[in-house]
Amino acid sequence: MARPSEHLPATRPLPADEAQHLAEAISTFGAASRLRLLWALIEDERTVEELTEETGLTQSATSQQLRVLREARLVKVRRDGRRAFYSLYDHHVPDLLAAMRHHYEHVKQGTARTESR
Repeated sequence: MARPSEHLPATRPLPADEAQHLAEAISTFGAASRLRLLWALIEDERTVEELTEETGLTQSATSQQLRVLREARLVKVRRDGRRAFYSLYDHHVPDLLAAMRHHYEHVKQGTARTESR
């Protein structure tokens, strides 16, 4: 859950440079494979092997997408010896994922209601 005391109001005007940055950041969510990896990390950290097994992606694809997610600061890595454990970057990421899914549910339900008329 977002902590309002940490942030400026979301309703403030959006300057062009910030809009560009946000658009670039949001584009990271534009790949189904990355979304599946993020969802696999909602409850706990995982290794590449665990993520590969859970998502059905190849190990190479998993590693490549994790690199993109790390660069976008959506996931972080913790090393323990030779093992790497991935987790969501901060408390905002699960909130973003939940909001996207809930929005999709509303849109999907709205479409079903419209189609049944």
